[in-house]
Amino acid sequence: MKKNLIPLYDNSRSLSHIIQAQQFDLDTLFNYIFPLADAMPTLAEIRNCTYLHNKRLINWFEESSTRTHGSFAQAMNLLGGQVSFSTENAMQFSSRAKGESITDTIKIWNGYYADVLAGRFARAKHAEKAARVAQIPIINAGDGNNQHPTQALLDIYTIYKRFGRINGIRIAMVGDLDNGRTVRSLSYLLGKFKGVKIYFVAPPSLRMGDDIKEYLDRRGIKYWEVDDIKKVAGKVDVVYMTRIQTERGSSMTPAERKPGLFSINHEVLDMLSPEAIIMHPLPRGREIPKYVDSDPRAYYFIQAQNGLFIRMALLIMILKPDLVPHIMA
Repeated sequence: MKKNLIPLYDNSRSLSHIIQAQQFDLDTLFNYIFPLADAMPTLAEIRNCTYLHNKRLINWFEESSTRTHGSFAQAMNLLGGQVSFSTENAMQFSSRAKGESITDTIKIWNGYYADVLAGRFARAKHAEKAARVAQIPIINAGDGNNQHPTQALLDIYTIYKRFGRINGIRIAMVGDLDNGRTVRSLSYLLGKFKGVKIYFVAPPSLRMGDDIKEYLDRRGIKYWEVDDIKKVAGKVDVVYMTRIQTERGSSMTPAERKPGLFSINHEVLDMLSPEAIIMHPLPRGREIPKYVDSDPRAYYFIQAQNGLFIRMALLIMILKPDLVPHIMA
């Protein structure tokens, strides 16, 4: 049976393609994904878990990745599954470099007896194209400058674990918001909550897209566009930093690269609340100096580890949904 393109976690406790962040409702987050992720550190310590025994993952990445690529592979291994094929930079080192379409590539994988494919796609909306022809679940691990839903899930989980709530959260998203797929997906999830305030801190040429702002308007979420992080640093619970996506043509002028304008420095740290946290999807550039790592508000490495637990939870929901009640019991 062909999988639905954008399903929710339904009464049969099965999850299919993960393509967009907005496909997840609050019940799915709080009653399934978060509790499962909470249980994953214990499973990771066991080291002989067999929950996904005989299940096979294809890790198909058309762009380089450390955290997403590595955490999907490790999640599968820790749960007793198998990574049957893994590649990075597939746009250079596969038939995609010869002009093969993404739909032809996925049709090939259909015949190779895998159970799930985690894919990073070089172009926006290619995850949707893949899902339309796939006979196995597709997990969008980032598609161009469009979305990164599993990153959004781990981000919202990190915020929830730190503050015990999402409603009323005040967050500054800083940097390249035009090409940053992580902030786009996180905005879609934040739009499902109440009382959220978002400050989009970006140079004029790298501001958040109108489609996201229109979505937030429809959801009644308040947001502001700001040209200097120092204007909002003292107002927020979360500072979500992003790097400049030079690989997608993003750049800043010398004036915009001034320290503390769209980056963290000592002055910005002094302005932040002692209870605030600093997040980043990584890899980082100059926007977060290494000395910030010793600050207790630096949460980006905790955030990255949470990605492992979220992806373990998602793989169980997709491949062994019958285990979900047992794990959460």
